[in-house]
Amino acid sequence: MDDVYDGMEIEDEAPDRIVLEFAGELDMGIDLNSFLDVDSMTGHNYVAESSSSGQGATGVNLNLALGDAPSSSSSAVVPEREVPDHDSHNKRPKVHSFSLFQSFCNDWDRKLASASSDNENYDFLGRGYNINQGSFKNEFHYLSPVLNDGKSENVSDSSNGRDIRDGEVRMDLTDDLLHMVFSFLDHINLCRAAKVCRQWRTASAHEDFWKRLNFENRNISLEQFEDMCRRYPKATQLNINGAPVIHLLAMKAMSSLRNLEVLIVGKGQLGETFFQDLTGCPKLRSLIVNDATLGNGIQEIPIYHDQLRHLQIVKCRVLRISVRCSQLETLSLKRSSMAHAALNCPLLHDLDIASCHKLSDAAIRSAATSCPLLESLDMSNCSCVSDETLREIALTCANLHVLNASYCQNISLESVRLPMLTVLKLHSCEGITSASMTAIAYSSMLEVLELDNCGLLTSVSLDLPRLQNIRLVHCRKLIELNLRSLGLSSIKVSNCPSLQRISITSNSLQKLVLQKQESLTTLALQCQSLCEVDLTDCESLTNSICEVFSDGGGCPLLRSLTLDNCESLTVVSFRSTTLVDLSLAGCRAISSLELNCPFLEHVSLDGCDHLERASFFPVGLQSLNLGICPKLSSLHIEAARMVLLELKGCGVLSEASINCPLLTSLDASFCSQLTDDCLSATTTSCPLIESLILMSCPSVGPDGLSSLRWLRHLISLDLSYTFLTNLQPVFDSCLQLKVLKLQACKYLTDSSLEPLYKNGALPSLCDLDLSYGTLCQSAIEELLACCTHLTHVSLNGCVNMHDLDWGSDAYQLPEPTIDLELSAEQPSRLLQNLNCVGCLNIKKVIIPSVARCLHLSSLNLSLSANLKEVDLACYNLCFLNLSNCCSLEILKLECPKLSSLFLQSCNINEDTVNVAISQCNMLETLDVRFCPKIHPVSMGRLRAACPNLKRIFSSLASM
Repeated sequence: MDDVYDGMEIEDEAPDRIVLEFAGELDMGIDLNSFLDVDSMTGHNYVAESSSSGQGATGVNLNLALGDAPSSSSSAVVPEREVPDHDSHNKRPKVHSFSLFQSFCNDWDRKLASASSDNENYDFLGRGYNINQGSFKNEFHYLSPVLNDGKSENVSDSSNGRDIRDGEVRMDLTDDLLHMVFSFLDHINLCRAAKVCRQWRTASAHEDFWKRLNFENRNISLEQFEDMCRRYPKATQLNINGAPVIHLLAMKAMSSLRNLEVLIVGKGQLGETFFQDLTGCPKLRSLIVNDATLGNGIQEIPIYHDQLRHLQIVKCRVLRISVRCSQLETLSLKRSSMAHAALNCPLLHDLDIASCHKLSDAAIRSAATSCPLLESLDMSNCSCVSDETLREIALTCANLHVLNASYCQNISLESVRLPMLTVLKLHSCEGITSASMTAIAYSSMLEVLELDNCGLLTSVSLDLPRLQNIRLVHCRKLIELNLRSLGLSSIKVSNCPSLQRISITSNSLQKLVLQKQESLTTLALQCQSLCEVDLTDCESLTNSICEVFSDGGGCPLLRSLTLDNCESLTVVSFRSTTLVDLSLAGCRAISSLELNCPFLEHVSLDGCDHLERASFFPVGLQSLNLGICPKLSSLHIEAARMVLLELKGCGVLSEASINCPLLTSLDASFCSQLTDDCLSATTTSCPLIESLILMSCPSVGPDGLSSLRWLRHLISLDLSYTFLTNLQPVFDSCLQLKVLKLQACKYLTDSSLEPLYKNGALPSLCDLDLSYGTLCQSAIEELLACCTHLTHVSLNGCVNMHDLDWGSDAYQLPEPTIDLELSAEQPSRLLQNLNCVGCLNIKKVIIPSVARCLHLSSLNLSLSANLKEVDLACYNLCFLNLSNCCSLEILKLECPKLSSLFLQSCNINEDTVNVAISQCNMLETLDVRFCPKIHPVSMGRLRAACPNLKRIFSSLASM
């Protein structure tokens, strides 16, 4: 159809300024011509059939009982006797509380759902249309539905304040409460509410909710618009921008809507008569004309109105325009094509003629100087403006505060004096040079200055006491910036590749960002409130920058400093009592770092791989990672709050003084030059260390280990890859040790661990890692047999380890040391995790029930290439990994709780696996990939053997 009424939506946030709008959301496809004539007093429809095909056309009435007095052609749908007395509303008690609002909202969805469910076969004004058809299903329609006989099916009878419908009694709401709640609804929801009952329909039609009419870009006919004007004669705002025949619609609006205050038109042609009849709309305060052709394009358009306050003629096509409005305050002619503009607006204070390219310099001068009270002038993109015009404007408009002369190539501000100016925008003005700063300096009231893309500007030196905001972006020749303003709070300097020197004095500036100023070498700051500075990628900054940000350097409140990728810094030293965050990431040339910042909490040294000497004395750091500094040789740390220190990878660190009384974790892995003296000093000054990692620290010997006696809280010790031969200092000093890692300690003898299983050393030890060691089979057997308190044991890669037969005498539990009469049960092992990965000499692993491994839950034997037999009877075993045990032939499992079994790349028979898993009722995951004797087609047999299997990983094809 040509004319489509699409729905409504909100235009304004304020509840009392809702806009009627035809929203595409509903897209009902209704012909407006078919529902504008209705006798609502009787409920009968006198609608003519839709034009053209009439297919899918539906008569919909816009009356909705809107307004107190129905028009002659349309009025409320409800019968006359049921129309409420709106005059009585003045006598209703006023609602001053939202106490019932929540209760109302809780009932909202239920009422609408009931209304929707009852409306499936409603007739819209006698036009029998089923809602379930087409796009009407579950859509909201503008009118409340009525039955074929013209009566509303869902309108309730009101009796004693109760709503009775379908046998359900519902409480009625007061009109004041409904009015208050409905004021928060947009038009779509107002119309949805109108479908609930007659009371809600009447309340939703109140004129307070329909004062703004919005038909922007809607295909509304003149007849439809006339009916809307009759329906809402008290509307105060109207938008017909983009509607068809805007001239006729606007003329009709001005003659019908006597209270109209705001009118928006555009995207069409407006004849001269429209502007002549403006005086017939006495309450008009704001007129907006957008993208329109005014008159016939060759005549002068007069705009005369004594009450108009705001006028916008934007992007319009007109030859000449004359504006005579005694009360006009703001005028915008932006992007319009007029060659001349005559203004007679004595009260005008805001003029926008931006991008009026056809206006000559003389025309601009005449227009601006005719407004002596002008305070704001936007003449950006008026390339013909000259300094002479600016001088005359400055003389005539003494109160000019805001000037936008961006993209005006001919101005240089020579001899221009604008003392009252507060905002000056000069983007892309090629005539602005360093000499122009003399004129700008006379604007002592200036608060905002924008000089982006002023390509000839080489130096900016300003002493403006009220300057708050300055922008200098893409000023390619700018070399020096000198600003003195106690009120300066925002500086934007970016992409000025020649900038070398900056001096700033301010008491208001809190954040300074000067990123990617590659030529910047000198920075002087006197900023009493500055808290945050970002100088990322300022590659030319020298070591003298440290004085600027140290105490006494002019930034007494500085908390955050970012110097990332400042590659010219070599020696960095900060002494600051305020600095909290410091980032030196990517400063690759730094060789010496000294930080005397007692409140420093975060420091980033990523990429400082040439750092040789570092002093943190004192600092407030809680953690520090220096492992990324491989050349660090000297370290001095005094941090009263530090709990974590990582020196992993500082291979040349030979001198270290660490005074951190709260330190709990120290990782000195691969610090090959760390000596016993350094370790002894550290343990003395850091007595709370709980975790100490000395992996690959070959210089640590018995003297250093003896100093561990000062670490009374030490529970984890890593001595892997060291050259230790005697562990007695550890057994004597670390009585609380729970975790001991001795990976690849190949110089330990077979008797090195005898104190563990013969003398009861380290009674709290529960995790022992002997991977890749050289202990003999007997030592391992005695350890596993006697140290029953161990919960985690790792024997990965132990070449001397052979069969693991816990049924033999070598692995039998020792006799209990207490009277058997006091113990009802035999002792059991506490072992939970056993790892024997890559033990090439293991051929048999047998753990029978008599071994009493009641807590064993994880067993990893992968990569044991010679392993042939595995026989396990472990009640709590959950995880078993036999992957890459290519010699495996025998597998017996009595493990009722086993949930994961990995047999990847095992040369095991399918029947053997089938029998083994049949005893594992809780098995969920089975991995048999790359097993040459297990074919994918046999997966069904495996599932049948273990019904609880959820995941079977197998090869796609047999090997």
